[in-house]
Amino acid sequence: MPLCHFLRAMGQRSTVGSLLFFLWLNGICSGFKLENCTYYNRTFESVYSVPGDMAMLNSTLVSSDTFNFTTVPYNITWYNLKTGREMSNQTGRILVHRETLWFLNVTVDDIAEYVSILRTPSRCYRQGIKLVVDLPIAGQCGRPKKAFQTLTLGVTDKVSCPLKDYITKLDSYNITSSIKWYRGCDLIVDGTGKFTYMDKAILKIESVEAENNLYTCTLSFTLGGITGSVSETIDATVSGSNFSKRCLVFVPCVGRPSVDIVWSVRNNYIMYTTPPDRVSTSKLNLSMQDDPQGAWLELLLIISELREEDFNINYTCQAVSDRGSPKGYFTLLPTDPNIILPIGSVLGGMTVLFIISVTIYYLFKVDIVLWFRKAFPVLYTNTDLDGKLYDAYVAYAQPRAIGFSKEVEEFALCTLPQVLENACGYKLFIGGRDCMPGKAIVDSVEENIQASRRLLLLYTASTFISKRHTSSTSSNNNNISKSSDNNEWKTGDRSGSMSFDGSEDVYPDSRQQLECMAAMHRALLEGSLKVILVELEEISPAQLALFPESVRHLRKKQGAVCWWKNLRTRQRWRTCVRRREDEEKGGQATQLSPSLSPSSRFWKELRFSMPVRGKRASYPEKTALLNL
Repeated sequence: MPLCHFLRAMGQRSTVGSLLFFLWLNGICSGFKLENCTYYNRTFESVYSVPGDMAMLNSTLVSSDTFNFTTVPYNITWYNLKTGREMSNQTGRILVHRETLWFLNVTVDDIAEYVSILRTPSRCYRQGIKLVVDLPIAGQCGRPKKAFQTLTLGVTDKVSCPLKDYITKLDSYNITSSIKWYRGCDLIVDGTGKFTYMDKAILKIESVEAENNLYTCTLSFTLGGITGSVSETIDATVSGSNFSKRCLVFVPCVGRPSVDIVWSVRNNYIMYTTPPDRVSTSKLNLSMQDDPQGAWLELLLIISELREEDFNINYTCQAVSDRGSPKGYFTLLPTDPNIILPIGSVLGGMTVLFIISVTIYYLFKVDIVLWFRKAFPVLYTNTDLDGKLYDAYVAYAQPRAIGFSKEVEEFALCTLPQVLENACGYKLFIGGRDCMPGKAIVDSVEENIQASRRLLLLYTASTFISKRHTSSTSSNNNNISKSSDNNEWKTGDRSGSMSFDGSEDVYPDSRQQLECMAAMHRALLEGSLKVILVELEEISPAQLALFPESVRHLRKKQGAVCWWKNLRTRQRWRTCVRRREDEEKGGQATQLSPSLSPSSRFWKELRFSMPVRGKRASYPEKTALLNL
């Protein structure tokens, strides 16, 4: 019989051992008998994968902790606990290689618990491993099941790929493998930016950022004629910032010195631990030197995550030997806050606010100032104590003078008092109304200008034009005309107000000349009087060129309050409203009444230039003579 020949060949000394070995081999075919095996747990009892990946189930029963595998013969068999069947090689699908079960193309049907049975001639051991297959999450990169690691913010740190067991196993097969890293969905090219591949399982990251720290490592290889890959995703948590300090000691000696180095804090020694504590030291590093002869001892103090409690305390490095224990220490202080960003933000915000404020003030300066005067009158000096009798002196062309206009006179004698005096409480001196009879013009002009806080100079295109220029420019003037109700104004040809055909005597206005000379002298030379130019009709550049140089200079310097703009704006607004009424009147021109409301734009600008004062209950009726 073959068995007898086998026993005879083995010899008399090994007869019993050989018989037992044969019976063990015969027993492994007896079936899946879990009840006779000792169960061993794995550190990780589950392996996670996704469809299409490769997966490795590795038994850890072959170890010195289980039995002496170097001298005791053994055999490993894999079983599918769900089906109870022994696992065997399937081309392109499954590869069984001793203690390792490979799935070359994972599918959802592979979800199960797989048991490895290790049998020796005298013992039986078993170990279970679950294969979990998760479907990828739509729209997300990486694997559904993630590993977790911690990185330190702002420093150079490393991410470890959890596929080290795969790499070690493939290296034992002499199978070449390659690894690629991804950050989110983007491939990380080795050596570009702040990323560097180290070995096969380490990714070095310089200056760790706080966001987007989802890393995936993909290991590619060929096994059993099938080229595939396996991936793991690491969700890296970023925390704090780390710190390390070197303690370096030179010991003059021959050979290895009997000196030790220790770090301590608050009289407690800091030790080297594995895994390292939050505050720990490195291993002692020794390096010899020939010139001068001696040894360098180096020990690092490592704080993996700085906390508030680590600051403002002394860390001591001490060299301990039989000749003494010199020491050195340092204190860890928190860095000064980065004030550049908040200062930049504040300055930027202030700049934007300043620009907005200037823009708003430029657009609404008049309204803002008038509101402020009304809301806070106590902030302004009482002008009643300055010795002035009038808020403004009104200067305009007098009757029978060159440039005289009845409409201008109507504006000076009726419109201005109606708004500025009756509605706003100002006191005006108007030449045609307030002059004392029989008083010399020179004295009247000087005294009343001296008694006034402002001078309102009313003018049109022809106010400052002499008789020789009148005929050549009168056709271009946009003159003011008045309707029969004495309340409505329009621009058009001047008729009946001035004539130079000999039917009416005209002469230069000596009063207006005196007023202009006195006003310009005080405004431009002395600076003691503010002149307000009130432009009653639009002035063309050609007409402006004929104005006195002092008036042109003042107009360019401070501008003028334009009554004609008020008429034009109001006319545009009312044209649509009154168009049907105009048509019913047979196309006759409808005069538009000027706005006499102090809240209209013209009167606001005029009030803005007037002195700051409240309304008066009564005005003095006498004029005081002031020293010139």
